Amino acid sequence: MDTMEPAAKDVNTEVERIETPLESLASICSVLAIGLFVMTFIFQNFEIPSASMVKTLLIGDHVLVDRIALAPPTKWAPFTFYRDVRRGDVIVFLKPGEPDLFLVKRAIGLPGDRIHLRNGIVYLNGVAQDEPQAGKPMADGNLQHEYNPYRDDFPSIPPEGMDVTASWQYELPSHIENGDLVVPPGRIFAMGDNRTESLDSRYWGFVPRENIVGRPMFVYWSFETPADQINKQSIGERIAFMGHILIHIFDQTRWSRTLHVIR
Repeated sequence: MDTMEPAAKDVNTEVERIETPLESLASICSVLAIGLFVMTFIFQNFEIPSASMVKTLLIGDHVLVDRIALAPPTKWAPFTFYRDVRRGDVIVFLKPGEPDLFLVKRAIGLPGDRIHLRNGIVYLNGVAQDEPQAGKPMADGNLQHEYNPYRDDFPSIPPEGMDVTASWQYELPSHIENGDLVVPPGRIFAMGDNRTESLDSRYWGFVPRENIVGRPMFVYWSFETPADQINKQSIGERIAFMGHILIHIFDQTRWSRTLHVIR
């Protein structure tokens, strides 16, 4: 009995070998590299800064974006699921003409589609669309949503002071046929769900297919954020808001929106 105890002790000594600092560093670096790859090429998080997608997305929603499904297919990853953009998809893309600005809108028209709006209602290929999530003029008697002829009876000639880009004012007439806007090949017509407050394809044109980076899947965190926070970009203002978040992390988090699926 006594002669077996040292042998068991020797085995335990080998099992309990201490990891060296270099091995620990290598393990940490491996985890960081995998995490960086996942968050750069597969998933990415975005914060919603404006009200253009209310009711679907609120200011202060933090969403996880799938960067794979709508990406161009690649030969090196044939096992990955890819698909093209579908009407009604909520998409994240780089704004045309501003390659550093990400926007979130809904894909309304695909190549070949004919689109027009009447009193804020979207007509797609001649059929009025039932969009319960879309804000319309004079909704609930709110005067803030009063009728606007360019915005609500699109396409039409943009009047002065409508925030329409110069390039779109020039290009727009070439895509109008019999009162409809015809979406050209390789382009997407996108609009915000909050139609009366959204600067979208009506104001700056089509989204090139290659500008689309993914689609938001769900809200992983939502914090009550002032509508004017998007305009507060100085270092002091950002630090002040970060402090506000730390103080109110529990009472101003919208817990009911956690894991809210985006449709």
